[in-house]
Amino acid sequence: MTSTNIVVISTGGTIAATATDDGAVPSVGSAQLVSAATRDSTQDRHVLRTVDLFAVDSSALTPVDQLRIARAVADALSDPTVAGVVVTHGTDTMEESAVLVDVLHTDVRPVVFTGAQRPADAAEPDGPANLADAVRVAADPASRGRGVLVTMGGRVLPARGLFKSSTTALEAFETIHPTLGRPTLPFPPASASLPRVDLVALYPGIAPGVIAAALAQNTAGVVVSATGSGNTHPDIAAEISRAIRGGTPVIVTSRVPHGAVVPTYGGGGGAVDLVRAGAIVSEWLRAPQARIVLMLLVAAGGATADIADFFARTAPGD
Repeated sequence: MTSTNIVVISTGGTIAATATDDGAVPSVGSAQLVSAATRDSTQDRHVLRTVDLFAVDSSALTPVDQLRIARAVADALSDPTVAGVVVTHGTDTMEESAVLVDVLHTDVRPVVFTGAQRPADAAEPDGPANLADAVRVAADPASRGRGVLVTMGGRVLPARGLFKSSTTALEAFETIHPTLGRPTLPFPPASASLPRVDLVALYPGIAPGVIAAALAQNTAGVVVSATGSGNTHPDIAAEISRAIRGGTPVIVTSRVPHGAVVPTYGGGGGAVDLVRAGAIVSEWLRAPQARIVLMLLVAAGGATADIADFFARTAPGD
């Protein structure tokens, strides 16, 4: 039987966490994770190479860390004998790291993110089965050309459109749509850092000034998690308009987890008004992923038209 080379990159998260007096913290390395995942499986035909990139809770990750993950994936794939890459990652921000890698991933070989909802030392940890599944998916020729995938609880989902839907269920993630478009971008220069992009979540009674506050901190872009199909209060709409006139790109999406964001309403604060003011609607990517994409687009020097085109090309294929 022909062996398949798979690289497993460990970044921490619950899958690598064990209990301490201060709560569960990442402490298990990639070699131990692989050992636990292969103990009761028939994966002898896979040659698993491990990389311990870092060991942190994913809630503590920064864009610098996420770029490190993307570069580690690219480094692993620079070896032509590698058939695929698995990244073990905390579930808190997996949707963001996975979409960042997906936007920068142009290789046909699969990259699969996985994690766990239960720590490694739990009575019945889910991490070993998830990692075993991820290795199988990464080694499967049918996964080639599908971009970055995420496997948890027996599900295999695309990175783009992914969101965490449960804090406890083993099937932790859902997708807004299974066949979104996959436009890509080149890697930022090695010396470059990603620009600051702020996320503003809207709610009834939100005080005016939230967009202005972001601009005062020299944000390079704003993502608005609006109500319904991209709607907000007229006062916030006026702030969005001022930000756009000043040259700051504003992406509007919805706090509703499912469904396309289609501008329908006016009234001074509806998505129709925001689009007229120059806002770009993220029809399919919700705020956490839209923010990552906007950071990469701004870093790439994208003009407003380029940014709008990229989000438009994320629409589902035929």
